[in-house]
Amino acid sequence: MQRVTGAIATALGAALAPDGPRFCVAVSGGLDSSVLVHAMAGLAPGRVRAIYVDHGLHPDAPAWGGEAGQLCTGLGVPFSTMAVAVATDAGQGLEAAARHARYRALAAALAPGEWLLTAHHRDDQAETLLLNLLRGAGPAGLAGIPARTTLGAGTLCRPLLDVPRRVLLDYARAAGLAWVEDPANTDTRLDRNLLRHRLLPLLAERWPAAAASIARSARLSGEAAVMLEALAEADARRVTRRGRVMIEPLRALPEPRQRNLLRFLCRRDPGAVPPEARLREGLAQMLGAGDDRLPLVAWPGGEMRRYRGVLYLLAPVAPLPATVPDLPVRAGARLDLGALGRLRLLRAQGRGLASGRLAGTLTVRWRQGGERLRPAGSTHARELKKLLQDRGIVPWMRDRIPLLYSDDRLVAVAGLWVADEVAARGSEPALRVSWDRHPALE
Repeated sequence: MQRVTGAIATALGAALAPDGPRFCVAVSGGLDSSVLVHAMAGLAPGRVRAIYVDHGLHPDAPAWGGEAGQLCTGLGVPFSTMAVAVATDAGQGLEAAARHARYRALAAALAPGEWLLTAHHRDDQAETLLLNLLRGAGPAGLAGIPARTTLGAGTLCRPLLDVPRRVLLDYARAAGLAWVEDPANTDTRLDRNLLRHRLLPLLAERWPAAAASIARSARLSGEAAVMLEALAEADARRVTRRGRVMIEPLRALPEPRQRNLLRFLCRRDPGAVPPEARLREGLAQMLGAGDDRLPLVAWPGGEMRRYRGVLYLLAPVAPLPATVPDLPVRAGARLDLGALGRLRLLRAQGRGLASGRLAGTLTVRWRQGGERLRPAGSTHARELKKLLQDRGIVPWMRDRIPLLYSDDRLVAVAGLWVADEVAARGSEPALRVSWDRHPALE
C-alpha cells in the first residue's frame, strides 16, 4: 500500500500541504479509481470529493455508480453523479466520443483551483503509447497520457501513471476493497483490450520490463514534444503577422519546421490537425501555386487556404443559411446567421441608414454577381465585386457577407457600406448596421 500512497504523494507534491487545493476524484466503481479514492481519503482528509460519470452506454452503469457511491460514503468522501450524452455519430469512435463527453462534463464541474484526479496507471500508459504508435503518431502522440495539465478552471492530474496495475490490485486486496468489472473490458474486438489481454502479456513474457520501458519512452517523447512546441512558438513569432502565416518567411524554414509550425498552429486554431499526407500535400500546394491561384486543402475540422501571400488556417467555411427571415426596420432588431454571425440594427443619428427612407422590413440576400452600390459619400456607383476586392476581403467570404435590401434596392452591405441614397445625414434619425461574431474577413 505504501508504494501507491508514495507515488501519489510524489505526483501531487506541495498540493498535499494543508493549505493546498481541494481534490475531485473521477470514480468508475472499478479497481483503479477505487484504490485512488481510498488512498486520497487518507492523504487529504476533508479535502476530497468524488464524481461518477454515467455515459448512458450500459444498462448496469447506474449500479456501478451505486457501488462507487457506497465506497465513498464509507470513506466519508462526498459523492455525486452526472449523466452525459455521448455523440455516437461524431465519426470519432465510441470510446473517444465517451472520453470527450466525460472530460467536458468534468471540466464544467470543477471549482476554480480544484484538482481532478484520474486513476490512469502504467499499463494504461503503455496501451495508449502502443495505440498511438500503430496510428502513426508523432512525439506528441507518443508522449501518451500527460501526468498533469489544465482542465476547465482547475488542474487535471494522474498520480498513478508510474504505478503498475498489479500494485493497485495488491493495494485493493490489502485494504479489503470491492470493485466492479465492466464486461466490455474483456472484449478483444476493441483495440485497447486486444493490447491489454494479448499483446502486452506476450511482450512481458519476453521483456518483463516492457511496460516500464514503454512508460519511459512516453516521458522522453513528452520532453521532445515540449521542445518541438517551444520551437514552433519561436517560429510562429517570426512567420506570423496578426495571426496569419506569411508565405515567404514560412518558405525560408526547413521543411520539418514548416510542418511542425503548421501542426502547432492547427492545434491552436482551428483545433484540428491534418493527417500527415494531407499536411504535406497542403504545404506543397500553398508554397508552389502561382500568385493568381487560390489553393484550398481541407480535412475534417479544418482548411488551409492562401491569398495575397498569406496562408490561412481556418475552421471549415460555413455554408449559407437555407432561409433568412426579414429584419424589421427598428432599433434593436437582430438576426442570427449561425456560423456567419449576427446582424443588428442599432439606434444612431446622422450615420447609417435613414430609417424614414426605408420600407418596413429589410431582406437579407447573398451575393449572386453583378450587384452595384454607391457607398455613402461616393460620387458614383461601383460593382460590389470591386469594392470587396479593394477592401481586401478574402475571396471565400465575399459570397458570405449579408446584403440588406429595401424594396429590392441594395441599401447596405453588412456593416461595411451604406448606399448613399439612404444614408442618414445631419441629425436625421438612423439605424447603424452591426455585423459581428462572423469569420474573419481579411
